[in-house]
Amino acid sequence: MYALLNITKELKAEGVTLVALSPQLPEHSSGMIKKHALDFELLHDPGNEYAAQLGLRFDVPANVVEIYKGFGIDLEKSNGDDSLTLPMPARLVVDASGIVRATDISPNYTQRPEPEKTLDDVKGLG
Repeated sequence: MYALLNITKELKAEGVTLVALSPQLPEHSSGMIKKHALDFELLHDPGNEYAAQLGLRFDVPANVVEIYKGFGIDLEKSNGDDSLTLPMPARLVVDASGIVRATDISPNYTQRPEPEKTLDDVKGLG
């Protein structure tokens, strides 16, 4: 998500409205928004329900939950539920009619979509 900060000017020049979704409660996201000076909308997806509708929600294995806790990451607290789920890293390019024109999705949560590909996908719409 933070990598998108490198291309927000270009996206705005293309007339794009950038929106991000996160399962984190807004009160847990606000510090991140300020720290990274996010200049786009970050919406809350309670329980990753929208991610689930898109087929992008996965259950975090118990051993990974414990590793996260070792790093001070409490999914239940930050997400405000006990689902222990996360969304897959994904970017969707949606046109003005609401039609998805491009996707960049990885089931590997450590692999994030490259912002340059997103920009190329947007430019490909024109």
